Amino acid sequence: MEPQPITSTAATTPAAANSAPAAPTAPAKPAFATFEDFKKIEIRAGKILSAEKIPDTDKLLKLSVEFAETSPRQIVSGIATYFPDPAVLVGKVCMFVTNLEPRTIRGYQSNGMLFAVSTPDGKFSLLEPNTDIPPGTIAK
Repeated sequence: MEPQPITSTAATTPAAANSAPAAPTAPAKPAFATFEDFKKIEIRAGKILSAEKIPDTDKLLKLSVEFAETSPRQIVSGIATYFPDPAVLVGKVCMFVTNLEPRTIRGYQSNGMLFAVSTPDGKFSLLEPNTDIPPGTIAK
């Protein structure tokens, strides 16, 4: 004899049919990262050497960024809507995550992630050191 599926009759009872819908629940909070998890993230200052829009995309810019390494890194970032003229980014020193696995985005390899903040009402800011911090400096 095969087992029968378990069914609930709660939804078909008169009391359940007349009850109010369940209240929406708050989004789940992300799991805590341990201090050991946090220590794995490398955050460095990087100087943007060039910035150009990736063709056939609305949001993507291809950045060449100096981190005081043997050669600049290519980083793809979804910030084009905030910078109609990407040239304004050239020369800025910003903060980047530099030890992420490389990722290919629309055929372009990205070797890091730019730190930025935005609000639901459209405010946006890059995270830039407020003093003369040289490229490659590690955040502590």
